[in-house]
Amino acid sequence: MRFVARLTAILTGFLITHLGLADSQQPQRWVSAGGALTEWVVTLGGQSHLVGIDTTSQHPESIKSLPNIGYQRQLSSEGILSLRPNVLIGTEEMGPPPVLEQLRAAGVKVEVFSAAAELSALQDNLQKLGKLLGDEGQARQVADQYVRQLDSQHDWVARAQQHQTAPGVLLLVSHAGAAPMVAGAGTVGDWLIKQAGGRNLATHNGYKIFSAEAMAGLNPEVLVFTDRAQNGASSRDALMRENPLLAATQAVRNKRVLEVDPTLLVGGLGPRLPEAMQALSRAFYPADSSLNAKVTPAQ
Repeated sequence: MRFVARLTAILTGFLITHLGLADSQQPQRWVSAGGALTEWVVTLGGQSHLVGIDTTSQHPESIKSLPNIGYQRQLSSEGILSLRPNVLIGTEEMGPPPVLEQLRAAGVKVEVFSAAAELSALQDNLQKLGKLLGDEGQARQVADQYVRQLDSQHDWVARAQQHQTAPGVLLLVSHAGAAPMVAGAGTVGDWLIKQAGGRNLATHNGYKIFSAEAMAGLNPEVLVFTDRAQNGASSRDALMRENPLLAATQAVRNKRVLEVDPTLLVGGLGPRLPEAMQALSRAFYPADSSLNAKVTPAQ
């Protein structure tokens, strides 16, 4: 009897190991619900795993032909399950929660990452992605390179601030001329302003709608805006048309109004942010002697 029990245990262990190996050898099919995460998957060489993306995933160009699962906060289990994914990745911003539970019940592994605008959160995200992709070494290299880019930019800003004070900045997020939201503490927009050497005039947390009077009263030296409709010059026209009091600010009078890509601000720190930070720094400190490129304000 003891022999039979021992044999049963051995066979059971063998079966579990065999099933685990078979599962690990299945092609990974990933759905990504978060622009920054999608970009990092591609950066780490995992694009071949992607079978679906959300509407915030706009970069790089090579992913745009993938099926779209909708907005990250309004996911549908039916649409995702139709793609037969093994894994859904996204930040804590994705949902709604009942849909995530339905996906888990259907056997989809739901991996939640941080959307915090903090370097430590990004490093944790990259480590986790590297582990999922089976290449933690490359993930560490990418994280280290990101840190070096930030350190280099901090040095640039420090030199510029020897000659100029940090400009007061507001970053506005609007949609097709709707009331803009102002980026406050804890947002990627706030992180971007500060890393680029600016002084965020907004002291609230998160994103908040300001009246035109309140924005004009802060009188920013530089106005950075992003329009989720991505309509180019017309988005600036819409912003000024709906908020005419902004015309009295230093930023508009001195033509220091800059537009940034709205997808930079979604889902935590993404791989394109250091480049955007460099461009903003050069716009914040245009007379710095180390300037080596010109940033054209939105016209």
